[in-house]
Amino acid sequence: MIRRLKALFADSPQQSVESDKRNVRLAAAALLVETARADFTESDVEMNKLTQLLTTALELEATEVRELVDAAQERVEDATSLYEFTRVINESCTLERKLQLISAMWTVAYADGDIDKYEEHLIRNVADLIYVPHSNYIHCKLAAQN
Repeated sequence: MIRRLKALFADSPQQSVESDKRNVRLAAAALLVETARADFTESDVEMNKLTQLLTTALELEATEVRELVDAAQERVEDATSLYEFTRVINESCTLERKLQLISAMWTVAYADGDIDKYEEHLIRNVADLIYVPHSNYIHCKLAAQN
C-alpha cells in the first residue's frame, strides 16, 4: 500500500531528469540576474549580456530565454538567500559547469564596463558556496576582463 502511494507521487525517471535540468537552468539564470542587480541598477547592457549568455550556453530560443529570465527574476524577488540557488548547482553540476557559471557571472558584471564592490562580493560568495577554489575564481575573473 505504501509503495503504491509513493509511486503515485514519484516522478518518472524522464520527468525527474527534465525537472532537474529545468531547476539548474533556473538557478543559474537567477544567479545571473542577482549579478545584474547587485549594484542596485539593472542596466540594459547587463541584461542583454545575460540573455546572450543564456541563449548561447543553453542553446534555447529567444522566447524560451525570455521566459527563463522572467521566472528567474520572480524567484530572485522571492528568495531569502543564495542558498536555494547554490544548493541546486551543488547537487547537479560538475566543477567545470560551476566554473562556467562563475565566468558568466563575471561577464555580466563586466558588461557595463564597471565592477561594483557588491557585484564582486556576490560572485565571491557564490564561488564559496559552490566550492570553487580561489585560484579558479581569479582565473574566471581575469578571463572575463579580457
